[in-house]
Amino acid sequence: MNDLETYFDNNQGHLINKWRHYFGVYDRHLSRFRGGEVHLLEIGVRHGGSLQMWKDYFGSGARIYGVDIDPDTRGLEDDQIEIIIGDQEDREFLRQLADRLPRIDVLLDDGGHTMSQQINTFEVLFPKIAADGIYICEDTHTSYWAAFGGGYRRRDTFIEYAKSLVDQLHAYHNQDGVEGWAVTDFTRTVESMHFYDSMVVLEKTRQGEPHMVHKGRFRLPRLRPKSRQTRL
Repeated sequence: MNDLETYFDNNQGHLINKWRHYFGVYDRHLSRFRGGEVHLLEIGVRHGGSLQMWKDYFGSGARIYGVDIDPDTRGLEDDQIEIIIGDQEDREFLRQLADRLPRIDVLLDDGGHTMSQQINTFEVLFPKIAADGIYICEDTHTSYWAAFGGGYRRRDTFIEYAKSLVDQLHAYHNQDGVEGWAVTDFTRTVESMHFYDSMVVLEKTRQGEPHMVHKGRFRLPRLRPKSRQTRL
């Protein structure tokens, strides 16, 4: 059990709604930011419990921003926590949000979970993530739910969108000149993608063109002569 899970199990404050397996994923990818000056943006405030959890987890150097469409969530502001009201489906709002924040080290999309909301948020805000930052889209099981615009293998879901990013991650290896598959800023800045049940995590680190390296001497193994078997 990690510190996030311990906090959740002992929480007597604002309500937190999370799938239990999320805590392990969070700690695996976000623990390196603890104790530092981290700027975290969480889309979807609801009852404000997770914002308090992040404040406790990251420490006094953290600056935490929550985005929600409900104006009443402004009442959940606290020391180190700022609430911004807006609709994540509105690209203009997202662009203004990106300009407003000094930087984004960690982004958690736990908002409305519709396909347009998740894709719009990613397309506008992912380029604004710090060079060594983390982007997490939560509750991606809605890509399979019709009520959110999803469906199994349905086009234009966030999961299918994310699958296409796997190809983009490998664009340096386009040796056949495949049209439309070129190295982009995504290829140059993303180190890894992680798919979990209901979560997609992207880790950024500046990437150069991959190159093969060799170390050591090449030597053919000495073949041993076949042993003779004596017939009786």
